Amino acid sequence: MDLFENEQVIYEKALNHVNDVYNGSPFSFEEFETLVRKYGRMLRYLRMVTKVSDKTTIRLYENNKELFNKVHIDMLTGIYNRRFFEENIKRNIKELSRSESFLSILLLDIDFFKNYNDTYGHSLGDVCLKLVAETLLESVTREDDFVARYGGEEFVIVLPHTDERGAHITAGKVLEKILERAIPHGKSDVANCVTVSIGVTSIKVKHNHNSTDYIKTADKALYKSKENGRNRYTYIEFKEAAG
Repeated sequence: MDLFENEQVIYEKALNHVNDVYNGSPFSFEEFETLVRKYGRMLRYLRMVTKVSDKTTIRLYENNKELFNKVHIDMLTGIYNRRFFEENIKRNIKELSRSESFLSILLLDIDFFKNYNDTYGHSLGDVCLKLVAETLLESVTREDDFVARYGGEEFVIVLPHTDERGAHITAGKVLEKILERAIPHGKSDVANCVTVSIGVTSIKVKHNHNSTDYIKTADKALYKSKENGRNRYTYIEFKEAAG
């Protein structure tokens, strides 16, 4: 007999006893005490089962969270990694294509990061990467937007439901906030602090689009930014580089 069936039996016995007393039978304190004792034992057992269940649920949640972090979080910067980007950009394309909504991608690179590492050492280089990641997170505010470390000193920002105008605004905000951080960079040919170059693209999503083409377009725009002096963003519409 399970816990709930046991509770029902106790309840029915108590109810029958009340009806009997109501109909003239003598009140049995012993029977009442027995039912209360049984019900108390059942409640204690229920509390024990609930505690075990809660602990199991918490452990499962913590284990799942730990597994997710190992698979999808960049251990150095604490933001999403390339694997998360590649999995979620596919999901975004699929969902946004249904309503033919816009999607914008920002691919960015820290300017002269090799010089930074050579000058300050890899430990401070890691600190620089963390600070840039934090700054990028501050530049996006909507729940669906996300930032990922694409590789090395390269990052990607994904902006669902964002058209060209919104992409320009976000790119400008990123450049501004990176400069505000004022991370010293004495070996940069652009400024005396860390700067980034950004490639931007956006498109009204269709079901036959793929993430590789988005990245290729954003990468071409990024190359243009570097070619034109760095510390800037360049926008290329997705269709210009498609195919």
